[in-house]
Amino acid sequence: MQRNAMPAAGWLAVVVFSCLDLAQPQKPSEPPTVATVLNRQLSDLEREFVPAAEAMPEDKFGFAPTNGEFKGVRNFGQQIKHVAASNYQFAAAILKEAPPAAAQGEEGPEAMKSKADIIKFLKDSFQYTHKAFAIVNEKNATAPIKNPFGSGSVTRLGLSTEAIGHCFNHYGQMVEYLRMNGIIPPASRGQ
Repeated sequence: MQRNAMPAAGWLAVVVFSCLDLAQPQKPSEPPTVATVLNRQLSDLEREFVPAAEAMPEDKFGFAPTNGEFKGVRNFGQQIKHVAASNYQFAAAILKEAPPAAAQGEEGPEAMKSKADIIKFLKDSFQYTHKAFAIVNEKNATAPIKNPFGSGSVTRLGLSTEAIGHCFNHYGQMVEYLRMNGIIPPASRGQ
C-alpha cells in the first residue's frame, strides 16, 4: 500500500523541470552605477541622521553644551539646519543650479525655529541631494565644476562624498548632544 506516493512520472517531471531551470542561463546582475552607490550611501546615512534629529524633544532643540570649551558652538537645531543648508549647497552645485532661497548660506533660515519646520527642511534637503546624486555617472563624476564653497573647481564625485562625510561629522555631534540629555540615539538602541 502506497501512502501519498507521487507516481514515478510525477517525480520524473519534477526532476526534468528542475534540471531545465538550472540549465537556463542566469541573467547576470547589473553592476551598480555611480549614482546607485552614492544614493545607497546617502540612504544609509539618512536612516541614522533623521531619527537622531527626531529623537531630541522640541524643547531641547536649543541645547548646546556649556561645560568645557564649547563657547560659540551650534545648538542642536542649528546643527540640523546647517546640515540641511549644506546638503542643498552640495546638491545645487552638483546639479549646476542655484540653491533654493531657504538654503542660501550655510546656516539655514534664521527664522526657522520649530522642530517640525527644521525636520521638514532636513528631509527635503535629503530628497534634493538624492536628486543630485542620481545624475552622477561615469562620464561626469570627475569633470570639473564650480566649487560652491570657494574658488576653483571640484568634481561631482568629490562633492558627493564630501556631503556624506559632512553629515556624518554633524551626526557625531548630535549623538553627543542627545546623550548629554539622557537620550540614547535611535541607531544605538537595541532592536
